[in-house]
Amino acid sequence: MRIIDLATWPRRRHFELFRGMDYPHFGLCADVDLSVFRPAVRAKGLSFTVTTAYVLARAANEIPEFRLRIRGEQVVEHEVVHPSFTVLNDQDLFSFCSVPYRSNLSEFAALAVERMARVQAEPVLSDEDGQDDLLFMTSLPWVSFTSMVHPIHMHPADSVPRIAWGKFFEREGHIWMPVAVQAHHALMDGVHVGRYYQRIQELFDQPESYL
Repeated sequence: MRIIDLATWPRRRHFELFRGMDYPHFGLCADVDLSVFRPAVRAKGLSFTVTTAYVLARAANEIPEFRLRIRGEQVVEHEVVHPSFTVLNDQDLFSFCSVPYRSNLSEFAALAVERMARVQAEPVLSDEDGQDDLLFMTSLPWVSFTSMVHPIHMHPADSVPRIAWGKFFEREGHIWMPVAVQAHHALMDGVHVGRYYQRIQELFDQPESYL
């Protein structure tokens, strides 16, 4: 982790502008093409949820703005951020499930399966106090939504990105899935989220590179 020098940070003016707003978050939602990814995941017998979380976390770790966090009057950049996604139990109650990110899918999947089983048995509704090296994720496999708004804390500033995916569907011979991203505007802009969408689409199009 490194502390950003605000005095020389090119983004300083944008940071000061947006952090002072009553609601400094912005969000985008777009459909991504799973026509290559979904059959490949099924052929390998892998968990769709775990593999999707891996792709979304991998892309986020490759874009510096997704690793920035606000801490009081400081901005820090984490070397690695980890997915914390929701897991549903048999009582239709969800639990948070934080999984240490690993660049190797097999290693990540093994950790995810273990953590998911643990929180299904004993639901968890909080992360470690003060931990912000996370990516909050959730899935709504019942709805092909076109937008998403997440609850956040305003004070202190909550700058952890939120990423959600919904029900996939067929259109014009392709399989599509909505992905929504919500982020703190003091730390990133539309261009950075646009690059994120470009990268996750590349990963969804090239599953042979990591499966």
